[in-house]
Formats: sequence, structure tokens, C-alpha cells
Amino acid sequence: QVRLVESGGGLVHPGESLRLSCVASGSIRTIHAMGWYRQAPGSQRELVAAFTSGTEATYAHSVKDRFTISSDNTKNTVYLQMNSLKIEDTAVYYCHADGIYVGMEYWGEGTLVTVSS
Repeated sequence: QVRLVESGGGLVHPGESLRLSCVASGSIRTIHAMGWYRQAPGSQRELVAAFTSGTEATYAHSVKDRFTISSDNTKNTVYLQMNSLKIEDTAVYYCHADGIYVGMEYWGEGTLVTVSS
């Protein structure tokens, strides 16, 4: 089993920045790739950013050039640096891990990001 714990959410004003962290523990070796999703009220959960292979990453069009995903493998941690935040970025942000076996995936509990003027 893998446990994912997010942190770093909060209330910010438009234009400000936040950095989310996700620490993975447990069966780390069963993780293939990690990423971030978000779910706004009344909306479906959507991909924000995720590693595809090695250090390559994919981003949602709405966050490209504003958000950056990174990792520190020595700390089993994935980060999401969010700059120039917009009101529409308000959502619960979830850390996600794809396992090495088909159908294996893990989710964190989520951290709330609120962007409000």
C-alpha cells in the first residue's frame, strides 16, 4: 500500500503563489508516476499536472506556464508550484500515484486551495 499526504493549501488572492507538497510513504517501489488533480465545486476531478516518464510532465492547458510539477526523490515528495493563481484555480487538489501494475493507483485526501479577492 501507498499513502499520499498533501499539504500547502490555503487562501490566497489572485496573482499570488502557493506550493503544494505530497509525501508518499509505504510501498514506494510500486509507484510508477505521480501527479496532481483538482476538483472544483460542482465539477469533475481533472488532471492538473503529472509526470509521464522520467522528468517529462504534462499539464492541463489552463495551468500551463503558471504551474510547475517537480519532485525530490530523496524525500519521496512531489511538489506543485502554482504561480499567478486565478479565482478559477479554486479547488481541492489531490495527489495521485499510478502503480506499476495495471489498475493500481492511489489518492491522497486532498488539500483545499481557495483563490479569492
